[in-house]
Amino acid sequence: MARPRTFDEEQALDAAMWIFWRKGYEGTSTEDLCAATGLGRSSIYNTFKSKRALFQRVLHRYMTTMNAGQLAVLEDPARSGADRIRDLFALVLDGDARNRPAGRSLGCLGVNSTVELAGRDAVAAGMLERDTAHRLDALRAAVETGRRDGSITSSRDAGDLARFLNATIAGLRVSAQGGADRTALDAIAAVALDALTV
Repeated sequence: MARPRTFDEEQALDAAMWIFWRKGYEGTSTEDLCAATGLGRSSIYNTFKSKRALFQRVLHRYMTTMNAGQLAVLEDPARSGADRIRDLFALVLDGDARNRPAGRSLGCLGVNSTVELAGRDAVAAGMLERDTAHRLDALRAAVETGRRDGSITSSRDAGDLARFLNATIAGLRVSAQGGADRTALDAIAAVALDALTV
């Protein structure tokens, strides 16, 4: 008879997420995962099957959690289209400010994983591509809302603007990881917002 699990799987996923976020997939060892989760090697492998499978669960959890907050902002009918995007930038930058252990930004687990794995891990690449497509749809819809309410006046294609905004968010996260302070990051966001009206 199998012994029942005596740990909270969601808590273990969150602990694993932080270590993968800090060290990357390749940089995270099984020992790191054991130390972070408080689980033994056998518990990790019996529950999650492999380091790669655990990472995939973590990445899915991260993207679902991040997207929930971002989509709530991008789809808020009480905000203009431009305010949705402005508030999304603030949400991203506030999150970055909270996730700075030892004064250093962790960046974004999705962006970090794209750089590290997308070219050589088909499953992770597929997850990241679907996440990006979902985010681009939400950004495009916010731009279209802004066009209707008059807060976004750029004549550029809404899809092109969505890709530009998504790339700006990724760039903000990489810049933060590289040491840019909030003043510099706010200035980058302000330039991106200006592009919605020219």
